[in-house]
Amino acid sequence: MKVNPIAYAILAAALYALNTPLSKLLLDDIGPDMLAGLLYLGAGAGMLIIWLLQGKGAKNSEERLSREDLPYTAAMVVLDIAAPILMMTGLGLTSPANASLLNNFEIVATSVIALAVFGEKIKARLWAAIVLITASSMLLTAGDESSLDFSIGSVFVLLACTCWGIENNCTGKLSRKNPIEIVVVKGLGSGTGAFIIALISGESLPSPSAVIPALLLGLASYGLSIFFYVYAQRYLGAARTSAYYAVSPFIGTAISLLIFRTLPSPLFITALLMMAAGAWLASAIPEEERQKQA
Repeated sequence: MKVNPIAYAILAAALYALNTPLSKLLLDDIGPDMLAGLLYLGAGAGMLIIWLLQGKGAKNSEERLSREDLPYTAAMVVLDIAAPILMMTGLGLTSPANASLLNNFEIVATSVIALAVFGEKIKARLWAAIVLITASSMLLTAGDESSLDFSIGSVFVLLACTCWGIENNCTGKLSRKNPIEIVVVKGLGSGTGAFIIALISGESLPSPSAVIPALLLGLASYGLSIFFYVYAQRYLGAARTSAYYAVSPFIGTAISLLIFRTLPSPLFITALLMMAAGAWLASAIPEEERQKQA
């Protein structure tokens, strides 16, 4: 079967776009650390069920994680404990539209780390995108355009994106391995860690009526999204997959504005236009590269 990595990256982005606006609603009933744990547990448990239901041939067709993968696997799990906790904390302190748009900073973190640590090449077009996205992110951290006070919620979101940027590169080193196994390890490992942190910090267990939506959201926005993201990374690399993934914050922003019926401020619109230009530069591919993928 011919794989279309770009379609996988965009599908992953669309599924993840559900996370920010729907998580904002769930935060009314669930603490941020607890919600982070439940989202990843939903991803891990759901993908484990899918893995167990697969035929033996499908299981054997993918390479399993090995002892040599342990450093990247451990880093992936630890970063995936920190990132959603930071994201849910930030989401509780800023608007969902703002948080959705700031998710594009993950492109910057992923690309810079891919260059500095793993030696991936970054072309001039992507550097221009990085500048625009970073400048837009700085605007979005301003809590009020008249005073330009910093929004602590936006800072937490940016820290989460930085963790995910590092984690994307670690996951990229595992992208040749079974994507379902990677998601199961991520989900159950990171979810358990975040869940323990939530209990230690004194957050109470939510009601079943809140737990079930959180688990289902985790399966869609983390489980299936990561599954398709890993497949895309296998063919595109960490930096370019993150570039196509840039469509996710715009989908999330649109959903947030519709659900919460908020009017964007002039500062937000300015940042949105800059972010859109940066995302376009990041995802636009020269014709010769398109022909190679055809």
